[in-house]
Amino acid sequence: MMKQIKTLLIAAVLILGASNTMNAQAKVAHVDVSEIMSKMPAMLDAQNQLQKLSGTYDAEYKKMVEEYQTKIRKYEEESTKQTEAVNTERAKEVQDMQKRIVDYRDNAQKELQQKDSDIMKPIMEKVKASIQKVGKAKGYQYVLDGSSLILADGPNITADVKKDLGF
Repeated sequence: MMKQIKTLLIAAVLILGASNTMNAQAKVAHVDVSEIMSKMPAMLDAQNQLQKLSGTYDAEYKKMVEEYQTKIRKYEEESTKQTEAVNTERAKEVQDMQKRIVDYRDNAQKELQQKDSDIMKPIMEKVKASIQKVGKAKGYQYVLDGSSLILADGPNITADVKKDLGF
């Protein structure tokens, strides 16, 4: 009997100790990364660069399409006055132009995506490093992006991260 009581007492102590360990809560904070990114000067500069590059590509694309449409109208108007061989050659020329336009558009999109990635990666790394620095300095074990949280009742370190980033 005494042995059973001793075993129950040891089990109770172990259970209480384990529940106290499980009740120790991690320190958690949240930060609004999208707010930081939208107001960060480096991000605004990056967006301007991308818009400028996109505008250049758009202008060239529009110029190519206008040239293509002009040539099609001209060839359609003159088709009845030309020989079959000339019309066949013109049709091939129009198809080649169309392919160049599609290739240009696809390459421009790829280049824009690559430029976006090249510009954004260092900015994101800087923001992430700042969040880690502020979070550790304030003693948090976890920092969650508050823009996707349903309930964000804990400390918000967004202002601290902005201050650390210099804006």
